[in-house]
Amino acid sequence: MSKPRKPKGRPVSGWLILDKPVDFGSTEAVSKIKWLFNAQKAGHAGTLDPLASGMLPIALGDATKTVPYVMDGRKIYEFTVTWGEERSTDDLEGEVTQSSDARPTEEAIRALLPSYTGVISQVPPQFSAIKIAGERAYDLARDGETVEIPSREVEIFRLTLLKCEADRAWFEVECGKGTYVRSLARDFGRELGCYGHISELRRSFVAPFAEDTMVPLAELAALEKIEDRDERLAALDAFLIDTGEALSGLPHIAITEDQAHRLRMGNPILLRGRNAPVSEADAFATAGGKLVAIGEIGEGEFRPRRVFT
Repeated sequence: MSKPRKPKGRPVSGWLILDKPVDFGSTEAVSKIKWLFNAQKAGHAGTLDPLASGMLPIALGDATKTVPYVMDGRKIYEFTVTWGEERSTDDLEGEVTQSSDARPTEEAIRALLPSYTGVISQVPPQFSAIKIAGERAYDLARDGETVEIPSREVEIFRLTLLKCEADRAWFEVECGKGTYVRSLARDFGRELGCYGHISELRRSFVAPFAEDTMVPLAELAALEKIEDRDERLAALDAFLIDTGEALSGLPHIAITEDQAHRLRMGNPILLRGRNAPVSEADAFATAGGKLVAIGEIGEGEFRPRRVFT
């Protein structure tokens, strides 16, 4: 019987909050970070288009188990809409599909915003990762097919007009999971009768990570010059955020090392005490400040679903 292959790279774990540059794809960014950190495993929470810049949370090692909780978090984007053209991709990359000489007034734009706040129905862009009959919409669009993408509900918590010029307007939006900012630009333009597309897009926040935790890719790449491997990796590791930080929005229980051992073996533990939570669909447990497991609480027990070494 052949021996199982030893994973390539280090078993390093944690979150790297990358300030992704423009013209750099999310998958490309993850590959670069995985290579820089010599990590065994890496993934990201929330794709950014190549033309978008800003916060791209990248999970290394065990932190990949917490990606879904970051994906569900609120996000903040700053974006510019250029009026007069609708494009196939709803941003600068695509071909012009509609055009108009009309331009909206600032009053008309402000009057529009309340109808795009709260829970709204939105049709994702033709060039998106939405699956249609098992295929990605962007693959179908690149093959020249126009597909009917069903609308879906998304939540807009805040939408602000920052600045307005004749041909462009600047906005900031705080939104929930699954919101397409490109669709907002497209729909603004259609409703205002002038067409529009995204010409600049930057993500400044992905809950629970603050804007000041972002690290520019150039700053990380500059560390490649450090010849000593251990010194280089130590300098990179200093930028990592603890895996448990991704779960700060969930209920938390502190446990003993004996209980941690039971959880790591896949066994539930009993919760005692007046302040013990009664029922939680998602919670996390730590021992000595270290993340041990994510699980559910019910009937006086914490039952692990994902455990951390």
